[in-house]
Amino acid sequence: MAETTKARVVPWLARLKRRSKRLKRQVWALFIAMKDPGTPMLARIVIACAVAYAVSPIDLIPDFIPVLGQVDDLVILPLLIALAIRLIPPEVTARSRRAAWAHLKAGDRVRTPAGMAAAALFGIVWIAAAAWALSLILGSS
Repeated sequence: MAETTKARVVPWLARLKRRSKRLKRQVWALFIAMKDPGTPMLARIVIACAVAYAVSPIDLIPDFIPVLGQVDDLVILPLLIALAIRLIPPEVTARSRRAAWAHLKAGDRVRTPAGMAAAALFGIVWIAAAAWALSLILGSS
């Protein structure tokens, strides 16, 4: 019985790892496409939102909130990526994917100014919300 369960988990885990690598490569390709002069402005804005959301260590809805914390990652990010891909010209997409593949194959880590800015912004929002909630609690006593 244990071998049967193990056999089911391993392919599932391998598939999950492949999808994770593909998502990382796709986000990096979008970041490269954002800097390409052939990318329209609307696509750049959507890409900036997608990349910032993907690399931000802080989620819009925290993961510790049951269901909603995971649903936002499973819905918002793929929708932003799909929209960005539709807005980018195919030749820019192809160039960006090739560059992303070469960059990530070399073992470089993905770090973007947009991701750091998004993390700072989300951090400030959560600290402000916590301070506001604390002032309400202490003010009502």
